[in-house]
Amino acid sequence: MELRQLQYALQIAIEKNFSRAAEKLHIAQPSLSQQLSKLEKELGVLLFQRTTNSVEVTYAGTRFVEKAQKILDMVEQLKQEMEDISQMRKGKLVVGSLPITGAHVLPLVLPVFQERYPEIDIVLVEETTSNLEQLTASGQADISLLSLPLIDDSLDYEPVIEEEIVLAVPPQHPLAVRLTEGGDKTVDIAELQEEPFIALKRGQGFRQIAIALCNDAGFTPNIVFESSNIETVQSLVAAGMGIAFIPHMLLRGWNELAPAYLRLTNRPTRTLVIAHRKGRYLSKAVAAFMETFRQVMEAERAKNRPE
Repeated sequence: MELRQLQYALQIAIEKNFSRAAEKLHIAQPSLSQQLSKLEKELGVLLFQRTTNSVEVTYAGTRFVEKAQKILDMVEQLKQEMEDISQMRKGKLVVGSLPITGAHVLPLVLPVFQERYPEIDIVLVEETTSNLEQLTASGQADISLLSLPLIDDSLDYEPVIEEEIVLAVPPQHPLAVRLTEGGDKTVDIAELQEEPFIALKRGQGFRQIAIALCNDAGFTPNIVFESSNIETVQSLVAAGMGIAFIPHMLLRGWNELAPAYLRLTNRPTRTLVIAHRKGRYLSKAVAAFMETFRQVMEAERAKNRPE
């Protein structure tokens, strides 16, 4: 059994298609089929059930792929550790990120990291919260930028950003009047019990934060629309379809599709973290990225502090 055969089986399981798997592996499809047949013959079991239009993983295949993923991850960790011992600076770092949050944060961090460590290649993976947790737990992503709470208890994390959560309402909403009138310009979440909410779809971490804010205030939000993109959520709010909670870093500048934003009385926050699997060897590249991230974010906070 060869390591490349483990990689081949894993890619077939991911793609469930020999042509796509061969393309991702940069080998010819007949070679891939031949290697898989050789592996199955050696093991004495069928790993994949082939039909004309699909490839299904068998029970034996499921067990094999689970173990193969762990073996390949251990090999990668061993390579990283040996590279660190030999003081090699070359390497690859797979960073998972929430798409919209990453779009606001990573452009600040990545240029600084690239300047400091030009020989380390960054591979960026943008996925939903639940998928990122799975990728990080399996070792397919070295680290991921996520928001608390984390569901997978096999992950450890380091907090890097804490930011306020505000309320977005349509510009014509009665609550928006508070922005132009005198008096209290904040909103108590309990006031929102009868309001229609627009939320992110299941699998997005911020959805759970939004629901928890309402639950803590004593009610379940009436969710009338869902989207996988928080920018779409803001556009729907601006169009008058409902209200939504929005992290502060994602607020829009004024334009025709900008909601009105109000602070919440209890000033809730969300915490962004860099997560990694517990017990996984953290390479020097990972340590350097986390240190660069901390330094850049601290510099940004210092720049934005009121004088």
